[in-house]
Amino acid sequence: MIPLIGYVDRLSARPGETLSFKVSSIVPEPFEAQLIKIICADPNPDGPGIVHEVIASSIDGTYPSRPQDYDLGSYIRVPVTRDIDPLTSFTIAATVWPTMPGSGRQGLISCLGEDGNDGFALCLDAQGCAGIELGGGEGQCITLSTGVPLKSRRWYRLWASLDGATGALTIGHLPLDGMGQPAEKKVTLDTGHRLKLSGAVMIAALEGTKVHGHYNGKMEAPALYAEALSLDDMDERAACCEAGSCVARWDFSKGISTLRVEDTGPNGLHGEIVNLPARAMTGSTWRGQEMCWRHAREHYGAIHFHDDDFYDCGWETDFAFTVPEGFRSGVYAARLRCGEHEDTIVFFVAPAKGQVQSDLCVIIPTFTYVIYSNNARYDYGEAIEQRMNDWGAYPWNPARYPDYGLSAYNLHSDGSGICHVSSQRPMMTLKSGYLSLLIEGGGSGLRHFQADTHLLAWLDHLGIAFDVVTDQELHDDGASALSGYKAVLTTTHPEYHTANSLDAVEGYVKGGGNFCYLGGNGFYWRVALHDEAPGAIEIRRGEGGIRTWAAEPGEYYNAFDGEYGGLWRRNGRPPQKIAGTGFSSQGTFIGSHFRRTPRSRDADVNWIFDGIDGDVLGDFGLSGGGAAGYELDRVDSALGSPDNAVIIACSERHIDTYVAVPEELLTHVSTVTGEAPEALIRADMIYYETPAGGAVFSASSITFCGSLPHNGFDNNISQLMHNVVTRFLE
Repeated sequence: MIPLIGYVDRLSARPGETLSFKVSSIVPEPFEAQLIKIICADPNPDGPGIVHEVIASSIDGTYPSRPQDYDLGSYIRVPVTRDIDPLTSFTIAATVWPTMPGSGRQGLISCLGEDGNDGFALCLDAQGCAGIELGGGEGQCITLSTGVPLKSRRWYRLWASLDGATGALTIGHLPLDGMGQPAEKKVTLDTGHRLKLSGAVMIAALEGTKVHGHYNGKMEAPALYAEALSLDDMDERAACCEAGSCVARWDFSKGISTLRVEDTGPNGLHGEIVNLPARAMTGSTWRGQEMCWRHAREHYGAIHFHDDDFYDCGWETDFAFTVPEGFRSGVYAARLRCGEHEDTIVFFVAPAKGQVQSDLCVIIPTFTYVIYSNNARYDYGEAIEQRMNDWGAYPWNPARYPDYGLSAYNLHSDGSGICHVSSQRPMMTLKSGYLSLLIEGGGSGLRHFQADTHLLAWLDHLGIAFDVVTDQELHDDGASALSGYKAVLTTTHPEYHTANSLDAVEGYVKGGGNFCYLGGNGFYWRVALHDEAPGAIEIRRGEGGIRTWAAEPGEYYNAFDGEYGGLWRRNGRPPQKIAGTGFSSQGTFIGSHFRRTPRSRDADVNWIFDGIDGDVLGDFGLSGGGAAGYELDRVDSALGSPDNAVIIACSERHIDTYVAVPEELLTHVSTVTGEAPEALIRADMIYYETPAGGAVFSASSITFCGSLPHNGFDNNISQLMHNVVTRFLE
């Protein structure tokens, strides 16, 4: 276990709101907590370094250490809240699409019973065969298996039945794709066995002293009947599940956007989902007839469970902080110390609604932070660990410690993409001093929060006061969250947005605000929030886009809100409509520079370059060594770039690892614009004025802000930004 680590129940708050901090410490002595303001989170000694300012607050003090545990793996727990007569005859059935058969015993439908002796479990056994277990307490456990392993990623009907009159116990499976042979095994038991429902029915896991035996794969229509049935009988009962011998039949196509599972049988044994398995999954009857689950729920009655799904640690609160009235908006953390160990639990304070504290606002992209949280990178290894040690950087990394759940850039243990992530857990990637990757030959190797503090440090150095508002406030409050600001800045990578947060930014720009887009690959993916699971975010990586995994066909619509997921570009809202430029090219984390264009010398935009000599801009920086790097955006009038947008500088001389992004390509040699693919490898720095009297400046590169701290903040990128921000704040 990581010796000292914690998280906060919400990433942002306004004055009067309370943040609850949850800490796990395995160190015997108490830990200390104090409030700090984060000015820079980059441990690179060639830059400003880690800069924290201690703020006296109510959380200052010592607190008892205690380890706090957590459970990975999703399942459904069905409390048995009414008396149900013991079943001397029964059938247990489910339709399954296993993804890891043979990887260990996996529970499908189970109930321990009052003392275990009356319990049952329909499982996949250790060899991946359908199996039934009866008993399992101090008495002897009866087990029966088909002995025929299931194939991965194929649909099967599984069932087990007991005829109380004859003692016939049956276990079987039927392949539903017509490509395999059915399997069935029977034995005769002494009569008198029974099945008792009490405590809880578990679906997709087994309950014991700790939940275990998690199932990996899709499941639909699990059911329990009070008689021994044939397959034909089961189909007939399913069509009329409220009558006859039906004890319970759970219909996963109902309540897809909730945390509840509905029992359509007569006993109302409704369940609760734990750790957010993926819903709105195509079921055994889906044949591509309908792509939106809202239009054909009967084809989307499956849930995909994983043994490493994770939503909420559920830790107890160790201390809380109520943001005082008038508290300064900004970026803060609860700093924990215990012996040699230290942790920073980062959070953000927005001003009270309608009460801006500064003329300038920085939008903090917490949705993007959460999507990337605990990203275990493929290239993590000894070299970056040595740099972490040399620089005194944050010492823990999810590639070594994956136990708090990984990011939406990683895969589940069964190879499927992680589409749900949450802030209700420790996020190692949101810690001061965290290093994302190793940059040979210099550079900090920062992404996201830590890279964004280059901008915060620049504002602090120049003495420019600013508020912060996160995309959660944009989602909740719309454009009013930005009302009253003379200028609004993004950070380096505002990639993930809900419809509401996108509307808020667009509303500010169209309403006459002055807007600076200071990143690359922004406003790219559409995400959804869950109404019942605070801090949870869903991403469906549909057709197109740079991505580490792709959603299965038919699974492009979000379960959380029912809307089409994937790229905002494929939702008819490309980034060019927001910031004038959009994602065009990606390469390795090595940056190049911009060069001024002849058009930039015209009087209407020449002021941007006041005090700057020469045409080469940003051939330096803590991020990739240059202001134009990693992910680059360009102008495209067909996608919404305004006709009056002026390209004031354009990047050049990118190394050969840079490629045009997939959505720009039609074939290996042709693009949607008709240009050669290499022509799309560029970042367009632009400026334009809006009809409502505002203006937009777009840097169009992820590494742009990494050039701001160079040479003690005395450089041409810093001067250019100072010119823009000063004009926007007039």
